[in-house]
Amino acid sequence: MSPFAFAPDSDDAIPLVPVRPDALESALGQLPPEQAAWVRALGFKAGPGEVLALPGSHGVARALIGRGKAEGRPRSRFALGQGASRLPEGSYRLDGTLDPAEAREMALGWLLEGYRFTRYKEQSGPRARLVAPQGVDAARIEALAQAEALTRDLINTPASDMGPADLEAAARGLADRFGAGLSVITGEDLLARNFPMIHAVGRAAAPHRAPRLIDMAWGTAGPRLTLVGKGVCFDTGGLDIKPSASMLTMKKDMGGAAHVLGLAQAIMALGLPVRLRVLIPAVENAVGSDSFRPGDILTSRKGLTVEINNTDAEGRLVLADALALAAEDDPGLTVTFATLTGAARVAVGPDLAPFFTDDEDLAAALARGGRDWADPVWRLPFHDPYEALIEPGIADLDNAPSGGMAGAITAALFLRRFAPPRYCHFDIFAWSQSNAPGRSKGGMMQGARALLAALPEALGL
Repeated sequence: MSPFAFAPDSDDAIPLVPVRPDALESALGQLPPEQAAWVRALGFKAGPGEVLALPGSHGVARALIGRGKAEGRPRSRFALGQGASRLPEGSYRLDGTLDPAEAREMALGWLLEGYRFTRYKEQSGPRARLVAPQGVDAARIEALAQAEALTRDLINTPASDMGPADLEAAARGLADRFGAGLSVITGEDLLARNFPMIHAVGRAAAPHRAPRLIDMAWGTAGPRLTLVGKGVCFDTGGLDIKPSASMLTMKKDMGGAAHVLGLAQAIMALGLPVRLRVLIPAVENAVGSDSFRPGDILTSRKGLTVEINNTDAEGRLVLADALALAAEDDPGLTVTFATLTGAARVAVGPDLAPFFTDDEDLAAALARGGRDWADPVWRLPFHDPYEALIEPGIADLDNAPSGGMAGAITAALFLRRFAPPRYCHFDIFAWSQSNAPGRSKGGMMQGARALLAALPEALGL
């Protein structure tokens, strides 16, 4: 059975008792004396995610899981989800009371704890399964866990097996599964169909890794939602080549594309009443005889000219052409996900997903969604006075303003020049640098749960 599905409830499910340190003695008073003595002998303290299985005549009779102290803010998400990998094999049913937010986070973290990237090496996962706690939306949580598994798999796959054609194949598989439409514009056809910046960034790659624009559509009624994901399948930096150390994680530079595919999977699986469009400019920013150059001036699909001052600022170029196409469809909401700038990491670190929007109601809904679904997001400003920084003088726009300040903001302002009026941009890291509860080292989804939670209010669903 999938690790991203809850166990069926049954009489054989093992009771799982959540305990806080200050209530531990009271909880022990409810246990048989020999089990209470076992807990004391093993030094269980009810710390966050700490577990202890209590033996019975036929194996595990019940288990305790620590909630940590009630006071103060938690320093780790999904602590209770660690029970999946810390408890013995079996199905566990929550036996006790958690507040709705804690139960939801525990249930989601438990499923996410089961993720393993197994494409190249078998890895054993947790064997403890959880019956969905009462009151949680089990179908939604399962859809979110499955969506994140897809996103992580795509990001974790190296560029040798995740080039533009492979990304197209992943989108096609998803479209076939849910009955969505899919069209793809590839190679020189990008010029003929007026996507010049997507073509310019990807044209130096090998022919079998030619640039393309992937366009998926699903749903026939409801508000229009367009998701645009940066699909740079590997980023050398182009002629402004990155140092080797900076290339080590560049397989994740298609993380935005992975996010919109994972989010689309969740939307379609849950049957949200929207007209969904997913746009992915998929390229490899390679070094070759036909690489675009510093100093080049490109004319975008929208007609705006762009001076290239750094070929390593290529993500905003491919997104700009895709956003211009999105604007022609007059969507109700357009959202980009992109591993766009190092400046965003400097600003908020790897754990927060910064987002930009001029829509105050959407910003508030995203903040609530992030809190409710353990998906921390933080709003950064479209600061209008910085518009002058992206205007170089000899072209309409500069893709890499000098000065080194406000890089995440100037990148977002660049994208806003091409986007439809109601627009939100996520500048994500898409990577967990070490193992953490519910988040193994490697690809990570950010901002998508917050956005999914915000959609009903944002789109009037």
